[in-house]
Amino acid sequence: MYDVYFWTTPNGYKPLLMLEEIGAEYTLKSINIGKDEQFAPDFLALSPNNRIPAIVDHEPGDGNAPISVFESGAILLYLAEKSGRFLPKSLRGRTQAYEWLMWQMGGLGPMAGQAHHFLGAKEEVPYAIERYTRECRRLYGVLDGHLEDREFVAGEYSVADMAIYPWIWRHERHRVSLDDYPNVRDWYARIAERPATARASARGADVNPGAQTLLP
Repeated sequence: MYDVYFWTTPNGYKPLLMLEEIGAEYTLKSINIGKDEQFAPDFLALSPNNRIPAIVDHEPGDGNAPISVFESGAILLYLAEKSGRFLPKSLRGRTQAYEWLMWQMGGLGPMAGQAHHFLGAKEEVPYAIERYTRECRRLYGVLDGHLEDREFVAGEYSVADMAIYPWIWRHERHRVSLDDYPNVRDWYARIAERPATARASARGADVNPGAQTLLP
């Protein structure tokens, strides 16, 4: 059983995609970032960087006390290693999954997050908008080229896809049309069609009914 400290953001949905795929039981703990609940002392004890998501595994593999994990990429790797699923078994496939997970964590996520921030800011900053939307388009192009000859980013569906998908979900907020990136568009549709993706979306809607659905 897992507790998942969650809000309906791209990073927040990553653990849900994984947990629904592996069929694990979990309880969602709402952390409404619009109300600054991520700064509460109890949450900071789990996630010292005051960011969602975080998880608590009440039955860790070592048989000892519950363990907490923060940072969405670390959570995906933790769950993949524990379950033995969604990390390719081959050295090359696993390395590629690591590469693209880090690409999302260090590139797509931060740049798209900045684009979203400046596009919605009360004071328009044209230089920042141009810088971050341009970088978003470049990153979408990188992903589109990589997906030219493969169904998923590491060949088989993996933690890398689960990390990237929720950020592509916000493409309209980045002022990106998926029609300009047909390989990304088709990849996105394949993941949206997975039953686990629909279940993750529904669980998120239970916590924040007014949020945009995780599905197209």
